[in-house]
Amino acid sequence: MLFHRSKPAMPTAETALPGRPEPAFAISGVHAVNGHPIVPPFPEEMETAIFAMGCFWGAERIFWRLPGVFSTAVGYAGGFTPNPTYEETCTGLTGHTEAVLVVFDPAQTTYRDLLQAFFDEHDPTQVDGQGNDHGTQYRSAIYWTTPEQEQEARAAVDAFGAALAAAGRRPIASELAPAGEFFYAEEYHQQYLHKVPNGYCGLQGTGVVCQLPGPTADLDVSDAAISEEAR
Repeated sequence: MLFHRSKPAMPTAETALPGRPEPAFAISGVHAVNGHPIVPPFPEEMETAIFAMGCFWGAERIFWRLPGVFSTAVGYAGGFTPNPTYEETCTGLTGHTEAVLVVFDPAQTTYRDLLQAFFDEHDPTQVDGQGNDHGTQYRSAIYWTTPEQEQEARAAVDAFGAALAAAGRRPIASELAPAGEFFYAEEYHQQYLHKVPNGYCGLQGTGVVCQLPGPTADLDVSDAAISEEAR
């Protein structure tokens, strides 16, 4: 992506950019692919989840293609600056990472399925970056919105971490935290790879395959299906 002006370390609440009380821009609020809303209120049966996988352009496309996903949006999460702009986030001085809000129907898909896509489609072992994108704004993260999501996320980290270790890979570096406020990115970022089909996407998995445990699975990862593709 553009603006590789990241700083080497996370700011604190005191050193982060001040931001603003209201968004600096307006967005349509409509998903460019399926026409569903990308801002609340969502249908009451829907659940939300937030993931960060590096550049949010490719990450959002991964999720909007999944069955049972009602809507997606890109934005900024995990930091300190209220209502940041893209340029501010790219300085590394807001503390935010590029994130994807996923709105899904739990009757049609599961949070575990979303976690599987998260671990399969990017490299969660890379610290503060993904591929050629470097900086805290590209860090990997899982931000849960319910206690059940937290339990499943931690179990998935344990299972995929065991698979990585068995393959001789580095440990998972993804940030794990409860979801704070999600700040929507500018309109041109929303569903970017639908609007610009040949646009940049640098996401790539590790080649390590692990069948993640379900919500009622034994948290012992010894039964996880662990294998590795071409190293």
